Amino acid sequence: MRDTYHDELDAISSNLVEMTNQVGSAMSRATTALLDADLALAEKVIADDESVDARYRDVEARAFDLLARQQPVASDLRVLVTSLRMVADLERMGDNAVHIAKIARRRYPASAVPPKLRSTILEMGHAAEEIVAKAGSVIAGRDVVMAAELEKDDDVMDELHRQLFRSILDDTWSDGLEPAIDLTLAGRHYERFADHAVSVARRVVYLVTGERVPAIP
Repeated sequence: MRDTYHDELDAISSNLVEMTNQVGSAMSRATTALLDADLALAEKVIADDESVDARYRDVEARAFDLLARQQPVASDLRVLVTSLRMVADLERMGDNAVHIAKIARRRYPASAVPPKLRSTILEMGHAAEEIVAKAGSVIAGRDVVMAAELEKDDDVMDELHRQLFRSILDDTWSDGLEPAIDLTLAGRHYERFADHAVSVARRVVYLVTGERVPAIP
């Protein structure tokens, strides 16, 4: 019985890692769709979010089932409680990717990104992919050292977000109101994607050490 119990705990952790892969892939494809006005790719990101939601429901159901049947305490209880919070963060990361894909779909057949901001959006996409990949490694290895690195990676994303916002507000902006709104929204989704990844890492720190790290506002 105890072996089965711990196998089920391990399965929850494996599902969380797989979710980081899913949402990382979704964000990568959403960025490409945004930059290249790729409608088919945008539609696929939107449709594939159901698989992220299904995994979210599965992890949630497994965790609640173990809480009800096993009544865990101490570290095992911490695993289940933090898993429920991490899976919610990861599901929202999938939603952030979907929102970016929807911006690409809304602007089709034009690209939502003016040429002068393509490099900034590309950098934000790459930063998001690196952050979520690290989050997966943090979960898999319960690596508190790497978890701390995500804080610095998030600083990079925050600076790119500020850079994007400065460009939109600059007096030389000549691309109109609608692109400005789209890019403001896209920038916010990239920034929130990274914030959720940092939240995941902070929950792993709590899982390993029992010490709470302040939440991101």
